[in-house]
Amino acid sequence: MSPVLAVSAASATCGLLHGGPLSAYTQLMDDVSLPPDLAQFATDAVAAGRFRDVAEVVAAGVSLLQRQEQARAAFIQSLEDAEAEAERDGWHSAEDVHAEMAALIDEARRGKA
Repeated sequence: MSPVLAVSAASATCGLLHGGPLSAYTQLMDDVSLPPDLAQFATDAVAAGRFRDVAEVVAAGVSLLQRQEQARAAFIQSLEDAEAEAERDGWHSAEDVHAEMAALIDEARRGKA
């Protein structure tokens, strides 16, 4: 079995006790185990002084994942909105748009001549 770094709920309370970035977190989690490469990355980030402890590293990662999921949901919603608009208002094929643009370009060229 590969060694893993465990982040316990007790280490997550460190930010709560010191009023740090984790002070907004009120719900504690079960232990979290990281694979060796992520554990080393987290340990290095703490050693470099970018984070107070591994719990902060995990919180930052989950926050990033949350923002990514929100962006993904917004993108999917925009696709669904565009599809609904196309169904409601109609749509143009790429070939139709290309032909219309070519005609406009030709017209503009003739106007300059």
